[in-house]
Amino acid sequence: MSIHWTLIAGFLYAEIGVILLLLVPFISTRMWNKVFKSRFLRGLESQLIYYFYVLVAILILFFLDAIREMQKYSSEEQHSKTVGMSHLDTQMQMHMRLFRAQRNFYIAGFALFLCLVIKRLVGLISANAGLQAEKEAAMKQAESASRAAESLMASGGSINSDPADVKELKEALAKAEKEAEVAKKDVNSMKTQSESLAKEYDRLMEEKDRLERKVNVMGGEKKDD
Repeated sequence: MSIHWTLIAGFLYAEIGVILLLLVPFISTRMWNKVFKSRFLRGLESQLIYYFYVLVAILILFFLDAIREMQKYSSEEQHSKTVGMSHLDTQMQMHMRLFRAQRNFYIAGFALFLCLVIKRLVGLISANAGLQAEKEAAMKQAESASRAAESLMASGGSINSDPADVKELKEALAKAEKEAEVAKKDVNSMKTQSESLAKEYDRLMEEKDRLERKVNVMGGEKKDD
């Protein structure tokens, strides 16, 4: 494996580690949001976005190059079958080149996909932390409005003397409860999206393991030959 494909493979393994770290259950989204909103990362935010798009562009170029190599060696294999070339060494070299092109295709493809998955996960974690903060603020507002309304209801004389305050408190209570309900629905929706993304990641990891086993089997067969 050449040095640039070794670097891409190492980057792929690093991406897998980052995703596993982001999916660790005992690290709350609030803690991750504090890390993302830290002064150091906020100072580098514009540069990180620039480097992210540069990295995506590089991965796309390598991905397209791997597709080109696959098509090239596949057409050569078909041509050799048509001509009738049956020399063993030539066939082994051709199959090896095709195998390497396919391996590079999967490495670049998974690296590109996981790069986008990480960006999406970071966005979901930040949005989920914001929704949780809004939900807690709405719940506190609803509780304070409810306590104020109960205390006002307890003093019957004040209610009869100033019904405008009671109406205002009831409106504030209804508004706070409505905001809390909306925040709760947003949190549930974000949780559903996170669960679907985690399931998709597990499916891709299973596909990656299956492809790695296939690659190891093919490599073993070629060594035996």
